[in-house]
Amino acid sequence: MTFESELDSLLPDDLPNRAQVVSVSAKHLDLIVEANKLLNLTRIVDVREAAIKHVLDSVLPWRLFAGAHIIVDAGTGAGFPGIPLSIVLPESRFVLLESVQKKTRFVQSVIQEFALRNVVAEPLRAEDWLKSNDASIITARAVAPLERAVPLFAHAIRQGARALLYKGPDVDKEILVAANEIARLGVDVREVFRYELPDSAGIRTIVEMVQRG
Repeated sequence: MTFESELDSLLPDDLPNRAQVVSVSAKHLDLIVEANKLLNLTRIVDVREAAIKHVLDSVLPWRLFAGAHIIVDAGTGAGFPGIPLSIVLPESRFVLLESVQKKTRFVQSVIQEFALRNVVAEPLRAEDWLKSNDASIITARAVAPLERAVPLFAHAIRQGARALLYKGPDVDKEILVAANEIARLGVDVREVFRYELPDSAGIRTIVEMVQRG
């Protein structure tokens, strides 16, 4: 069982650039396993679990990102969801932000290794990068609860960006807890996509944050 064979069995047949996603993502995961011995990039290194939770999870909502000019991955960690999505959507520019410098250096090495020309990685917090740069979409998988995420991204959203955040199944509770911040900062938050990962790996909800119209 290899990363490539697992990804080939898991990824949707209609995924754009599917063969390249399988090939590059398998090598990306191999690099993570090797680097993880020193860097502690992730606790998920089992072949099938990593293929599901790192790559499949990253690309299943790709249609929500299609057509965006600049996509910012806030807290990219080892490069998810930004790197797999960047292969699916080569016409979009991806900015991968990670405040832990050793992780950023790893992601930069991956970008260089696979000549991903539409991707850059910076050792910055998203809220700092967004103060002086524009984004079409901000995304994140390991982002803070909405009560904290709304203030982090509200300025960029008021400038015309929208956020698409990967969340678990209990997002309604998060929205309820964040209600005061949502109202105070003038954003709208709603669920836009929900899917279940294989092998009982969990339910994922994509939450959209936009400026209140």
